Amino acid sequence: MTEPRPIERLVIFGATGDLAARMLLPSLYHLDADGLLLGPLRIIGSARTQMTREAYVERVRKDLEVRADDFDEAVWTRFAQRLDYCDSDVSRPDGLAGVAAAVGGAAAVYFLALSPSLYGAVCRGLDAAGLACDDCRIVLEKPLGKDLETSRAINAEVSRVFAESRVFRIDHYLGKETVQNLLALRFANTLFEPLWNNLAVDHVQITVAETEGVGDRWGYYDEYGALRDMVQNHMLQLLSLVAMEPPADSGADSVRDEKVKVLKSLRPFTSAEAHQMSVRGQYRSGVVGGKAAPGYLEEKGSPSDTETFVALRADIDNWRWAGVPFYLRTGKCLPERRTQIVIQFKPLPHSIFGARDDLMANRLVIDLQPDEDISLLLNNRGPGLTGTHLQALPLSLSLAGNGRRRIAYERLFLDAFAGNPALFVRRDEVELAWAWIDGVAKAWNELGMAPRSYAAGSWGPPGAFALLERTGREWLDE
Repeated sequence: MTEPRPIERLVIFGATGDLAARMLLPSLYHLDADGLLLGPLRIIGSARTQMTREAYVERVRKDLEVRADDFDEAVWTRFAQRLDYCDSDVSRPDGLAGVAAAVGGAAAVYFLALSPSLYGAVCRGLDAAGLACDDCRIVLEKPLGKDLETSRAINAEVSRVFAESRVFRIDHYLGKETVQNLLALRFANTLFEPLWNNLAVDHVQITVAETEGVGDRWGYYDEYGALRDMVQNHMLQLLSLVAMEPPADSGADSVRDEKVKVLKSLRPFTSAEAHQMSVRGQYRSGVVGGKAAPGYLEEKGSPSDTETFVALRADIDNWRWAGVPFYLRTGKCLPERRTQIVIQFKPLPHSIFGARDDLMANRLVIDLQPDEDISLLLNNRGPGLTGTHLQALPLSLSLAGNGRRRIAYERLFLDAFAGNPALFVRRDEVELAWAWIDGVAKAWNELGMAPRSYAAGSWGPPGAFALLERTGREWLDE
């Protein structure tokens, strides 16, 4: 079996869009600054907009000057030499002729920063232009569809041109340092694995909170909502990593096989339990960060039953997690930006110190953003000559101060170039996640569960607190 040719071209479809400006090109710039881009790699931006290479290079420079705090003229000079631009139109049979000329038969990675509705057309265009060689790979941004049926249709179109081994479905959360450290925390230490089960864990919380509203994403967001935009991909990926069994090794398929088992074990959502197990919300006007924020309907200018907030309980029906609820919460216009996993351990079975308020149950908190940190809450005796004063202190594994905080896409780009799929999502993962999400949406529709209003700047509708309070628990909102 011959070794695949090294990647010499990266083509970004949707190169004039927001994702390319905010994440993709800054990631590539930083990789070049660190000497991690292969020498001959050329970066070809492509979109329907017609412009010269010079105009595109100037546009990229302006974006990087704003977004890269460490912008360096010498690095830019080298990086700019890698850049090229070709307009394209996948609706035309010859719409990728310019891209084909720029790729020139080299092994390439195609990054689709486009609407998933265009993925099939792009793949057909690449195939027709002779750009889908055996050494070429394609990177797909989420979400893949808006339900199981549309996801399967998109995957089927892509698979007609690219084998599964050459398809890299990206979820940028998997490129975050703290997410990768979660695996090291569990499987490189003897301390946690014996406790990582229903004998020691009371419950798990996963929160993805945003302070911004929908902004200029109306065309997409009003069709998808928080359930499909965040829970289906980011949150179920985090849940899978927390709940998975130890894989046989760190290989891509070994890890992804275990994540698939978790998704298969998720208890199906039913309309009989939906009112007790989930909350839908939509923000109204309020105050976020000391500034007045309009409501969702005010911004849209028309009625909508799209949810901007979801809280729900997920149960995993297997031996390890039977009886341990996983609480998921995500929303827009919340009080703070936060992505966090909380492993709440059970209280002591017996306290030799008697009943007291200062004895806390141990808690492991994994913060992904805005700061990356892992902290374990432990009880410690406070100083003093008399009595026993207990204080809960966090043992922190903070990543702050370990150099520049990398954009998650940096790691994912390098893995795509190297052909390493470990941090990318396999087709069966995507479809199992959609099957469970479809069950949630179906239950809501059967019950006619409209979103409950919550003030911008709050932590969602009151029902989100009741979701935990009815079992004697509460969200960690400190």
